[in-house]
Amino acid sequence: MSESSAAEETRGRRIFPVGQLLAGLSQLLDDQVGRLWVVGEISNLHRAGSGHVYFSLKDDRGQVRAALFRAAARRVPFDLEEGMEVLAYAEVSIYAPRGDLQLIVREVEPRGLGALQLAFEQLRRRLEAEGLFDPATKREIPEHPRRIGVVTSPTGAAVRDVLRVAAERFAGIPLLISPTHVQGAGADQEIAAALDLVSSAPGCEDVDVVLLVRGGGSLEDLMSFNSEVVARAIARSPVPVVSGVGHEVDVTIADLVADARAATPSAAAMRALPDGSHLRLHLGRDLRRLAAAMDASLHRARERLDRERDALRALAPTARLAAQRARLAEAVRALHRELPRALERRRAGLGALAARLDSLSPLAVLARGYALVKRRSDGRIVRRAAEVAPGEELDVTLAEGRLAVVAGTGTPRSGSP
Repeated sequence: MSESSAAEETRGRRIFPVGQLLAGLSQLLDDQVGRLWVVGEISNLHRAGSGHVYFSLKDDRGQVRAALFRAAARRVPFDLEEGMEVLAYAEVSIYAPRGDLQLIVREVEPRGLGALQLAFEQLRRRLEAEGLFDPATKREIPEHPRRIGVVTSPTGAAVRDVLRVAAERFAGIPLLISPTHVQGAGADQEIAAALDLVSSAPGCEDVDVVLLVRGGGSLEDLMSFNSEVVARAIARSPVPVVSGVGHEVDVTIADLVADARAATPSAAAMRALPDGSHLRLHLGRDLRRLAAAMDASLHRARERLDRERDALRALAPTARLAAQRARLAEAVRALHRELPRALERRRAGLGALAARLDSLSPLAVLARGYALVKRRSDGRIVRRAAEVAPGEELDVTLAEGRLAVVAGTGTPRSGSP
């Protein structure tokens, strides 16, 4: 204590520095109150980048600040929300820089619903809003898969149930087991990795459908199947996923995201595997139907063949050929009768044409004493004496023979053109 404080105390007064007062109050609260459960409604919620969460707890009579540091916040399985009523297990202290009373929260539980149930509901609402449960996105389960992937514990009852059903229904379809833990710390990450591996690893290209199975259990046992990381792995699977988690009353986030949900691992295997006995029954029935249909088809084909054979016989060319030969013989006889008459008519017509041609021929004119005169120089026909100069050489064509003459100098007779 400083000299002034000591002087003040000697005069009967005790004076404390602020820091000392706050430290003393914090110690008093720690000694007298310790840790306790506080119930209240969350307000002024703030998540810092460091991972710490700050909020106030309030009721209708007051409020107190609270701090949930990163290590403790990681252990809370649900998301704190504004207006949520919670139970907080905390120690009461004084935040010296502001002189505020505050709670250092170590644990948080929701009031009413359990923490795991609340976490389930929060995740369900968020994924539903994203459309991961939308029936329109569900893929059809193949009727005849080439290979089936199974994501489960290799030592659990679920894998034995699947193997038993496979042997009973259709032993010829191979199963590819992708082993994983199905509960406990880190199981959700293992399940997601097994889902990714079973349908996309080299050698797994013929896997057509995946079974995600485990036996029943409490909500705590099924935590891994209510995990967002598993939900995302199911949604991104390149092939349909059938979930068979727990029993009929258990519904997990994995069930809601999967393309098909079965109540048990056995039911999931039955959903994915075709029923061999049913197929054999239908195959036998179809074979009988096929045989009957073939017999009926063969009978109809024989009847049609008989009809076509009869029609072919009716249309045989022998009778038609005889009729055609008779018609040909008659045509030949008619030709022999008509040919002489036709030739005579043609000769008569030809004689008439020859007479007409003779009457029009210039040779006939020459035969009557006329001559054809042409100028030798250019071969032009001379029609008037004035067209010829004295001494000009001319060619004269007679009915028989030709003459070469020279035009004289005499004067044409009067009346000549």
